[in-house]
Amino acid sequence: MAYSIKISLSNKRLSLFQDSRLIKNYPIGVGKTLTPTPTGVLTIVNKRPNPGGPFGVMWLGLSAKHYGIHGTNNPSSIGGYVSHGCIRMHNHDVLELANRVPIGTIVIIS
Repeated sequence: MAYSIKISLSNKRLSLFQDSRLIKNYPIGVGKTLTPTPTGVLTIVNKRPNPGGPFGVMWLGLSAKHYGIHGTNNPSSIGGYVSHGCIRMHNHDVLELANRVPIGTIVIIS
């Protein structure tokens, strides 16, 4: 079973698919105007639990260097244009996502 992730920057939603079937939608925070989230087809290249600082309980590194999907120590930022380009999720959501998707999962950001 193959997972994929689609991220809508305008809707501030991350959608998880399994074999092209929508499994779950998550609210996210995305990059500010001056520090936008990169778009295109990326992959998850690593996972780091408890990365510290503002990154919450999990870091999912993306193939665009220095960008990732991560938790946050500021849950009120979810739903806004708030980051330096990363995708922020509630800590419980990023843990759920990290437990499902393997390294190599495709992430489409538009």
